[in-house]
Amino acid sequence: PVRVDYLTRARKPKEVKQLLADLADGKIDILIGTHKLIGKTVKFRDLGLLIVDEEQKFGVSVKEKLKEMKTNVDTLTMSATPIPRTLQFSLMGARDLSAITTPPANRYPILTSVKPLDDDIVKEAINFELSRNGQVFFVNNRIDQLPILENMIHRLVPDARVVVGHGQMSPEELEKRIIDFTNHDYDVLLATTIIESGIDMPNVNTIIINNAQNYGLSDLHQLRGRVGRSHRKAFCYLTIPPERPLTPVAMRRLNAIESFSDLGSGIQIAMQDLDIRGAGNLLGAEQSGFIADLGYETYQKILKEAVLELKTQEFADTFEAQQTEESQISGHEVEYVNDCTIDTDLELFFPPTYVPQESERITLYRELDNMETDKEVDEFEARMRDRFGPIPDIAAELIRIVPMRRIARTLGVEKVALKQGNLYLYFVGKENAAYYNSNAFGRCLSYLQSEPLRCKLRDVNDRCSFLIENVKSVTEALALLKHIAAMRPV
Repeated sequence: PVRVDYLTRARKPKEVKQLLADLADGKIDILIGTHKLIGKTVKFRDLGLLIVDEEQKFGVSVKEKLKEMKTNVDTLTMSATPIPRTLQFSLMGARDLSAITTPPANRYPILTSVKPLDDDIVKEAINFELSRNGQVFFVNNRIDQLPILENMIHRLVPDARVVVGHGQMSPEELEKRIIDFTNHDYDVLLATTIIESGIDMPNVNTIIINNAQNYGLSDLHQLRGRVGRSHRKAFCYLTIPPERPLTPVAMRRLNAIESFSDLGSGIQIAMQDLDIRGAGNLLGAEQSGFIADLGYETYQKILKEAVLELKTQEFADTFEAQQTEESQISGHEVEYVNDCTIDTDLELFFPPTYVPQESERITLYRELDNMETDKEVDEFEARMRDRFGPIPDIAAELIRIVPMRRIARTLGVEKVALKQGNLYLYFVGKENAAYYNSNAFGRCLSYLQSEPLRCKLRDVNDRCSFLIENVKSVTEALALLKHIAAMRPV
C-alpha cells in the first residue's frame, strides 16, 4: 500500500517530528506540503518526482532551494497563470510547456464584470445567490476593513449569515470557520486572499472582489476560479472605487480578466500578464519587468541562440533523441539552426523613390525580418503593390531573402554569403555532431556529388562550408537552395 502524508504549519510539533523521521527512513511514499517542505529539516531518502503546484506563489529564493532538491529529479510545475519569467522560459524553449484547455464536464464560463462598488450591486449579487440557495465569497485584502464591510453586508442583506476569515487568525479557528461555511452554516464568507487556493466549494457561485485594481492578473484569475465549480452559472464581480481614477496598467489588467473569462483561458491571461509586466530577468531574481538597455528583439535572439547552443553541445545526445522523436511525431524535419544570417555585396533595399518616408521604410524592413512563411511574403508583396505600385527589381530581390533564409535554415546553414557572383553556405560548427548525421546535411552532400565542378567543399576553422560558383542574384540562390532541399539525402 502507498502511504500518503502532509506537512503544514497547522500540524503539531510532535506529529511533525515523527513525520520527518518516517520520511527520512523512506516509510512515506507521497508527501504533500506547503513551503515547509523546503526546510533544512526535511530529508528525503530517495526523491524521484517533484510536483510544484501554484508555481506563481513561489519567489525566486524558494525556487533556488527547489532546484537544490530536484537535482536529477523529474519535476512537474503546475500553474493556472504562470508568472511572466516562467512563461518566458517555456516560450523560448528552455522548458517544456503543456497547456490543459479542456474544462471538466458540465462547467460554464464565469460571467465576469468590472463595476464601481455600489450598495445596489452588492445587494443584488448576494440576494440573487441566496435565492438559489447558494453561497457567496466577498474578498477584501485589508484586514482592518473587514468589520466595516461586514456591517455593510448586514445592512444591505439582513438575512445573510456572514463569517469572517483571514490569515491572522489561529489555524484552528480559521479551519473551524471554513468548515462551518462549507457545511452551509453561513451564507457569505468575508475573507482576504487566503481563499485563493485550496478551496473547492461547489455551492459557492458568486464572488465579489473589492478594490480589484490592486490585484495582479494571476491573483484575480485564481480568485475567480474559486466559483463556477459545479453545473450552475457563476458570477464574478470586480469592484473598483467609484470616484478614483485607475492607472492605465490597472485598466489593462481588469480589461484582460474581463475579456478572458472562458474556461481554460489561463494561458491567454498569462500571455497578457507577460505583455503588461514584461518577462523579467531570466538570469536574476526579477520575475517581471522590461528590458531597458538592450533591444528586446536582440535580447530574444541572444537567448534563443544560447538555448540552442546548450541543447546541441552540452546536451547533444538528449537533444538529438528528443528532436528525432518530435520530428517523427510531427512529420517535420529537425531544424539545427535557430537563425540564418545573410551577407551580400548586392544592393538590396526599398528605394526612396518607391517608399518616400524613411520611417515607413524602417517599418517595412522590420516587418520583413519577422516573416517566416511564403504566405506572409505573398501578402506582404500584395500590400506593397497596393500601396506603392509595381515592386522594383532591387526591392523584389530583397523580399526573396526571406524564403531563401528559411530554406537555408532547414538545411542547417548558419550563414549565406552571396558575393562576387558566388554563393557561400556556412554550416553549423563541427561540435554539432547530430546535424552531420541528419537528412539535411545528406541533401547538401547529394548536391556536392552531383555538381563536383561547380560546388567545392571547404573546411576552415572547424567549420564546414560550400562554395558554389556562378550565382549572381538572390533569385538564382533561392532556386538553387530549393533544388538542394528537394534532393534525396545520401
